Amino acid sequence: MLAKKQVLYVGKARDLRKRLSQYAHFSGPVHSKTAVMLSHVQRVETILTTTEKEALILEASLIKQHRPRYNVILRDDKNYPLIMVTTRDPWPRVVVTRKRLRDGNRYFGPYSSGTAMRATLSLLYAQFPLRRCKIMRERTRPCLNYQMGRCLAPCAGLVDAAEYQRMVRDVLLILEGKVSEVVRELTAKMEQAAEHLAFEKAALYRDQIKGLTRTTEHQAIVAEHHLDQDVFGLHRQDASVGVALLFVRGGMITGAQSFFLADPLGEDDSLLAQTILQYYSAERQPPRELLLPFVLEDEALISERLAELREGPVALLAPQRGKRMQLMQMAEANAAQVFSELAKKEQSWETLATALQAKLRLANRPETIECLDISNLQGKQAVGSLVCFVQGDKAAKLYRHYRIKSQDTPDDYAMMREVLERRMAKGIETDNLPDVLLLDGGKGQLQVAVDVLSRFDLLQRIDLASIAKEKEEEGEKLFRPGRKNPILLPAHSPVLLYLMRIRDEAHRFGITFHRRLRGKAQLQSQLDEIEGIGPKRKQVLLQTLGSVKRVTEAGVDELAAVPGIGPELARLIYRQLHGDDHGTG
Repeated sequence: MLAKKQVLYVGKARDLRKRLSQYAHFSGPVHSKTAVMLSHVQRVETILTTTEKEALILEASLIKQHRPRYNVILRDDKNYPLIMVTTRDPWPRVVVTRKRLRDGNRYFGPYSSGTAMRATLSLLYAQFPLRRCKIMRERTRPCLNYQMGRCLAPCAGLVDAAEYQRMVRDVLLILEGKVSEVVRELTAKMEQAAEHLAFEKAALYRDQIKGLTRTTEHQAIVAEHHLDQDVFGLHRQDASVGVALLFVRGGMITGAQSFFLADPLGEDDSLLAQTILQYYSAERQPPRELLLPFVLEDEALISERLAELREGPVALLAPQRGKRMQLMQMAEANAAQVFSELAKKEQSWETLATALQAKLRLANRPETIECLDISNLQGKQAVGSLVCFVQGDKAAKLYRHYRIKSQDTPDDYAMMREVLERRMAKGIETDNLPDVLLLDGGKGQLQVAVDVLSRFDLLQRIDLASIAKEKEEEGEKLFRPGRKNPILLPAHSPVLLYLMRIRDEAHRFGITFHRRLRGKAQLQSQLDEIEGIGPKRKQVLLQTLGSVKRVTEAGVDELAAVPGIGPELARLIYRQLHGDDHGTG
């Protein structure tokens, strides 16, 4: 049953009367997607806009806000990382970011493969040692990165500005895919250095050439124009649709992303338009060209909207021949592959779920499993961490942290009781409960959960289990309510490995958050105890340097540059934080 006031579908129309009339007189199969949606409709709400483009933007915004059941929803909508070269800085550096801004810097990517991005960064850091520090300040002596050959130390004036900018230019050429141009220049420099008997410099150029050649020899060049393109492929199989997106940057494929639309409402043209408008935003701007499998009905409007996001022209092309057509065929093949991978995944999960239900004798099909872990240090900074797995995969958006309110002494049972009561109350309110609740612990933790679920009358609704390693030589033990002895599974059992994976994820999620809380408390206390700074100076330090962590990492010169601190107080602060005053330079 659908929740009250749930938005079912969002759509725009030039002629609203005509569109609603089509729905009102729909005569298709009773089990079709449209018929099922119409059977749930209680009322229709309309919003009038002054232009079609406003309607287009509003449609995309409302879909993202309400995530209607019958619209296209991109489940995997995370932002992939980008490489940014801070070209607006006098001494640029290379960093990783997930937002593309119109700030004068140069962005490259996105990189859907973390391995590929790290390989590129390793090459750039090794061959072109640009500065690494976030804040550029003059130093009397360079930092450790210079001693390790990882930085040219512009902060200490040890590199010529023109030479540094030439290195930045080479980095930009490499990221643009113009490696051969850089190799030619480095080869000429190597030969010139050798002629002048500067063999150390020649060897440096030789190593740079080898590194560039080795890293880029396997990259797939797909175009000679060095343009940035996104290539969309679409493949329909019965009522479902697969959409694939290839990232072409500087003429090279840098990654791919795919989406599975289980049973979307609308024709292929409408589905692709919704996908494009959902995918791009001010933080994830489109490239100069989008290659599409067919021409869109609202092509002019969509192109205009994308141009606003990019702050530059965006061309929507539906190629019929040549290199662009080859890219389209590749994207279409990737879209078709979505169904093959989905079938394998479903079969794998079907096997695992059946085994899990049989081994643990579960009453429910274990489609959704949640696991609770309690983390604390002698009762302090105590948190409950809940992770969720749906059909074998992490559902990170459903992860939750719970700050323990009722306990400040080490009592895991009481803490678990509090978190479970809060989780069950919220689950009943929102009709959002797991099929299986897994606990990190033994019989004691399991009994707490039995008591809580009994009070909420949920023992027949949710299967309970706990997992614990009581003795190293005995391995993992699984406990179930009403069973005296633990369930012992072989160490290589897929069921046990899956449950251990869920338990370990809950432990990781909890420990990470707990450490952050503990570290913040310790740093805050450390800053509060420094002699010579009161509340006002403490506030100035935090505002200038950005965080307690940055204050503790700052050197004497950096601290002295903060308004109202000065060299003498900076040395005093540094000495109290680190036990010495050697943080200069």
